[in-house]
Amino acid sequence: MNFFKSVFATVVGIFLFIILSFFLLIGISALFGGDGGKVKVKDNSVIQLDLSKVNFDYTGKYKSDSPFSELMIDKSKVGFIEVLNAIENAKKDDKIKGITIVNNQSTLGLAQSKELRDKLEDFKKSGKFIMSYANYFTQKEYYINSVADAVYLNPAGEVDFKGLSSELLFFKNFQDQTGLKMEIIRHGKFKSAVEPFLAQEISPENREQVTALLNSVWNTIVTDIAKTRKIPVETLNGIANDLLARTPKMALENKLVDKIAYEDEFNDAIKSKLKVKKEDDLESISIADYVADSSLKSNDYTKDDIIAVIYAQGEINGGEGDVDYIGEGSINRSLKEAREDEDVKAIVLRIDSPGGSALVSELIWREIELTKKVKPVVVSMGNLAASGGYYIACNANTIFAEPTTITGSIGVFGMLPNMHGFATKYGINAEQVQTHKNAAGYSVFEPISEDFKNVTLESIDNIYKTFVTRVATGRKMSFAQVDAIAQGRVWTGSDAIKNGLVDKLGNLDAAIKHAASLAKSKEYRTENYPEYKKDFNKIFEALAGASIYKSKETIMKEEIGEENYMLLQKIKKINNRKGIQMLMPYELNY
Repeated sequence: MNFFKSVFATVVGIFLFIILSFFLLIGISALFGGDGGKVKVKDNSVIQLDLSKVNFDYTGKYKSDSPFSELMIDKSKVGFIEVLNAIENAKKDDKIKGITIVNNQSTLGLAQSKELRDKLEDFKKSGKFIMSYANYFTQKEYYINSVADAVYLNPAGEVDFKGLSSELLFFKNFQDQTGLKMEIIRHGKFKSAVEPFLAQEISPENREQVTALLNSVWNTIVTDIAKTRKIPVETLNGIANDLLARTPKMALENKLVDKIAYEDEFNDAIKSKLKVKKEDDLESISIADYVADSSLKSNDYTKDDIIAVIYAQGEINGGEGDVDYIGEGSINRSLKEAREDEDVKAIVLRIDSPGGSALVSELIWREIELTKKVKPVVVSMGNLAASGGYYIACNANTIFAEPTTITGSIGVFGMLPNMHGFATKYGINAEQVQTHKNAAGYSVFEPISEDFKNVTLESIDNIYKTFVTRVATGRKMSFAQVDAIAQGRVWTGSDAIKNGLVDKLGNLDAAIKHAASLAKSKEYRTENYPEYKKDFNKIFEALAGASIYKSKETIMKEEIGEENYMLLQKIKKINNRKGIQMLMPYELNY
C-alpha cells in the first residue's frame, strides 16, 4: 500500500511540476519576449473600426505576488478610452488615410456611442475619410455609422430606424396567484425598480419619467444624425414613424444611406480613394492592433504633472472590485494613492455605474471627501451614474456628463422574497422559537411583521435622508430642492444640467482638461487607476479547464450562447447584491 502511495505522490508531483513550468515559461515569454508578433502600421492604411470586443472604458491593470499575473489579462480586449485616444492619434498619423466601419456590432452604451461619434466627427476635420458599410443597420449602429462621409447598405439589407420604446413586466397578479412574492420597502415615489411587484400596470409617475427619458435620448440621437446627414429632425421623425428605411431602396430615397452595394464594391470604392488598383490588397489595421501600436504616443512621460483618472465601472458591490464591478478596496486605495502622490495634481473619477450597495457608496463618498480637501476631484459620467453611482459623484468639485448619460435615481429600496402564500398552499408550515421578540428577524416562510417592516423602513428613510443631504451639500442646494428632483427619478445628462445635478456637458477629455485647469497645470499627462489585486488561487481558478488561448467569457459564450451568457451574468449580479440597495430601476438599450 505504501508503494502505491509513493507512486501516486510522485506522479502528482511530476504533473504539478510540468504545469507550473509551463505557466512559468509563458510568464517569462510575456515579460521578456520580443515584439515579433506586433502589427506595424503600413503606409496608405485605413483603420478597421471593429468594436465587437470593446465594452468597458478601462480594461484594468493587475498586480499580484504571482509571476503569472500577466496571464489574467485578455490582450485581445481594449478599453473604450484607448479607442478614443487611438482615433485622436490617427488624425496626425500620416500613414493612416481613413477609417472604415464594416458590419460593426458593438455593446457600447448611450454615452459611449455619443462620445465615439463626436470623436469620429472630429477625426473628419483632419481631411481624412470615414466610410461605412453594413448588411443590416441596427438603430444604435446606424447612429454611430451616420457620421461617415459615405454610408453603404447591402442590397438585401435594411436600416432599423423606428424610435425608442420601453416594455415593462408587472408581477402583482402572478404573486397573488402563486403565493411567491417580493416584500417591498422603499422611499421615493419614482423608484420604479420595485413597481412591477406592487402593481399590475405602470404608474403615472413612472410613465412620466420613462417618457421624458426616452424623448431626451431620442432628441440627442436625431439631432446628431440631422447634422451629419443634412436631414431635418422633423423628416427623421417621420421616417421613424412610418418605418421608411425598412428596405434599401427606401433608405436610399430618404437619404439615410448613400449607396446600395455589396461589400466587394465597397472595398473597391475605398481602394479608389486610396489610389490603389483593384487587384492590389487594401492595407488595413484593426483598431485593437492600432491601439497597441500607438499606445506610447498617447502619453508624454517627459511631463511631471499627472492627472489621475480613476475608473469606477459596474455595480457597486463591495470588496476589492474588478473591471466589471466597483469595490471600495481598489477605488479607495486608488484615491489614497493619488492623493498622497505629489506628482498627481488633480483627480478625475470616471463613473459608469447603475449603483448598488448603499454602504459601499458611503465608504467611497467619504474617501472622495477626504481627497477633495487635498486636490481637485472632477467626475466624468459615462453611460450611467445613477443611484449609488450618483452618490459617489455628488461631492466632486465639478461633474461632467454626456447629454445621453443616465443619472439621478436618488432613492432607496429594500426587496425581500417571501414564500408564505406558496408554502401554505402546499402544506408547509414554519415555526420559530426565540429568546426575544425580534430575534428571528425575517423569514421567507412567514408574512413580514410590522416590527421588522418598521425597523427596515426606518433604516431606508435614514439612508435616503443621508443620500439627499450628501447631494444637497455637494451641489450647494437645500434639502428641499434635492428632494423635489429626487424620489428615485431618473434623468438624462441634458436634463440633469438644468436641475443642478450636473455642472457641464462634456466627455472625459473635457473633464481632464477642467481638472488640470483647477490644479493650474498646463503641461500634464494622465495615469489610469485602479490596479486590481489578484491572488495566485484566483489566477488558476480563472484558467481552470479553459484553453489558454481563449478567455473564460469566450468559452462560456460558445458553450451556452451569448444571450444565455448575458442572462447568467444578470443573475450573478442579483445574487451578489447585499444589504440596502441604491440602484437604477432599469436598463436602457436602443
